[in-house]
Amino acid sequence: MGKQRRLSLISHEAVEAAEEEIREKQQEVKFDLRDFTVEHIVLHFRDSLFYVPDYQRHHVWNEEKQARFIESVILGLPIPMMFLAEMEDGTLEVVDGVQRISTLEAFFAGDLRLGKLERLPSLNGFSFDNVPLAQQRKLRTRALRMVVLDESTTFETRQDIFNRVNTSGEKARPSEVRRGAFQGPLMDFLESCAEDPVFGRVCPISTALKRRREPLEFALRFFAFSERYKSFTHDVARFLDKFVIEHREDFDPVSWRTQFDATMAFAEKFYPAGFAKKKGATTTPRVRFEALAVGTNLALQKNPRLVPGDLSWMDSEEFEYHVTTHASNSGPRVRGRVEYVRDRLLEV
Repeated sequence: MGKQRRLSLISHEAVEAAEEEIREKQQEVKFDLRDFTVEHIVLHFRDSLFYVPDYQRHHVWNEEKQARFIESVILGLPIPMMFLAEMEDGTLEVVDGVQRISTLEAFFAGDLRLGKLERLPSLNGFSFDNVPLAQQRKLRTRALRMVVLDESTTFETRQDIFNRVNTSGEKARPSEVRRGAFQGPLMDFLESCAEDPVFGRVCPISTALKRRREPLEFALRFFAFSERYKSFTHDVARFLDKFVIEHREDFDPVSWRTQFDATMAFAEKFYPAGFAKKKGATTTPRVRFEALAVGTNLALQKNPRLVPGDLSWMDSEEFEYHVTTHASNSGPRVRGRVEYVRDRLLEV
């Protein structure tokens, strides 16, 4: 009886309105299922037929999780379906699956070496080229199923699907959606810094990492640590998110760009390998970049006409200690490496 009384509180008109709303929303999602081979997925991702929208997360899987996913694909285990959306220009927007697709691309490109595998420990240390040829062929031709949303699917619906699929009803980690969640003047400014040609020369970043917006991450870290390295404790993601939120529309683009350009020009003029470990490197360690870029910026703020003296400290064991990844999220380590570079440059 109690249940019937609760139901009776809902009017007939309200039930009809609910039915109409459900039918309307159901019509918004039209899709079909398609099977793509792993090789075609990688090729389509490389030629941008598979498009990654701004609201999507950047590549955040660690190497262990990437290796575990590759292991699952090699074993032929069931892989959760990925979601694509057909766009008017014929490209396919990746609604859900960037982590998996970019991991496959990194493995095929030789940027990922397997490790800590449980089911296939014999493959630990292997890159794609080391995998037996027969297994390479099987991996290339293995098919993965994808849900392809009709091009009539609205942006709001695609974004809603992304959030629901990735969070299982929980709020997504801010670090995973920062680029899309915090769109605005600051993110546009950081994008322009990330695309700067001098920055590109002194801070080499692999093609695979560029697709994951690593240059944007470096630009953000430059400004965040330059301004607040003394207050950093241990959580990089929360530290960066807070910085972006507070400066989303409140920052001095002229002053900030002057600092950025001066630091990049200084590195190109005086640092033999820029921020990388050696000439010809295709990537730059984040910790090394933070130490050198932020330390240089702080030194230039003290002495804009700074000309460095002996730079042999860049090859010293002491500097190497400061830029190893161990305890890289420690407040004292961040302050230690940034101030070490600043002080060495100001010694003259």
